[in-house]
Amino acid sequence: MRSPTANPAEKLLFTPGPLTTSVTVRQAMLHDVGSWHFDFNDRVRFIREQLLSIAGLSRADGWEAVLLQGSGTYGVESVFATCIPPDGKVCVVTNGAYGERMIRILQHFQICHVALRSPESEPPDLHLLDERLTADPDITHIAAVHCETTTGLLNPIVELGRLSRRHGCVFVLDAMSSFGAVPIDFTESGIDVLISSANKCLEGVPGFSFVLARREMILANEKHARSLSLNLADQLRGFDKNGQFRFTPPTHTLLAFEQALKEFFVEGGVAARQQRYQANHAALIAGMRQLGFKPFLSPDVQGWIITAFHCPDDLRFRFTDFYQRLSEKGFIIYPGKLTDAETFRIANIGHLFEADIRALVAAVADVQHEMGFDASRIHQAANPLECFQAVPLLL
Repeated sequence: MRSPTANPAEKLLFTPGPLTTSVTVRQAMLHDVGSWHFDFNDRVRFIREQLLSIAGLSRADGWEAVLLQGSGTYGVESVFATCIPPDGKVCVVTNGAYGERMIRILQHFQICHVALRSPESEPPDLHLLDERLTADPDITHIAAVHCETTTGLLNPIVELGRLSRRHGCVFVLDAMSSFGAVPIDFTESGIDVLISSANKCLEGVPGFSFVLARREMILANEKHARSLSLNLADQLRGFDKNGQFRFTPPTHTLLAFEQALKEFFVEGGVAARQQRYQANHAALIAGMRQLGFKPFLSPDVQGWIITAFHCPDDLRFRFTDFYQRLSEKGFIIYPGKLTDAETFRIANIGHLFEADIRALVAAVADVQHEMGFDASRIHQAANPLECFQAVPLLL
């Protein structure tokens, strides 16, 4: 069964990025531009200004939006490479694969850090974090993921920000899968640095990430930057000098993103996008539950960006077969990424609407009938993931 809003020649992506984009966003890439041309520089300036506007920030108050070639991970790595002083120490609050990726980046840069881990189904234990920060005054930065796309869990950034301020720490937030569709109050959350990407809730195409931070925060440790291509301070200096990227920019991606931003504001900004994605999520949960599928997370921590579902504990269910059959019907979903449960994931973001969600659910019902499995039987993890209390990883 095809989506009523889909192009019959294309599959719909129920993934957290790359994602389904509008025809007009894709059409924006159908011409070439010179990366040094004044018109292109004006487009880059527009993008930077609008990103600050979405966040409720401005250059007049000292904030900057720095664009960086590469995926969201490049943006996260650029922050750690540039903004952590030689004597800095980072506490990574992690309950999923993307928090763990932060730890791997810090390991590669040999930056001193600790990890506060919680199970993939639970938000962090704020009491334990408070205790750890009190016991270790050497911690200078707290890093966390807002929407952990391993599961779709929304972490409590306001509470994390309050703890950061109380202990005099810099708060670094990976808002890859939330910026643009989940309200974020920088003041209330105490966010000092935020990283996101073009191909998430702003519905652009892959090719660049961006960092929102105070200018002084970006430039404070520029002499100690650990990377050339991922040097945020140098990138900002380049924009200051002539409005240009230091190295070849992703021109077509930026053209698409400019169009995506225009469509974002026409739709109604963060509030309207949140409303559409929440409606998508509600339709998905209702439809999948009716078929017997069980969400991995409890509703009190489940966000509306992406949802992990338990794989049926039925020999007739094989994810590769399930995936392939859905693909043949025009629907692309996402495999699971959990350490202690067998799951698959479905995202609600991108240029998708309730009609698309209902069409996906109908296709899932067709595949379920074809394969003959019982979706209500689920795998049970033998041992839930243990919560580690800020285990030192590199001293």
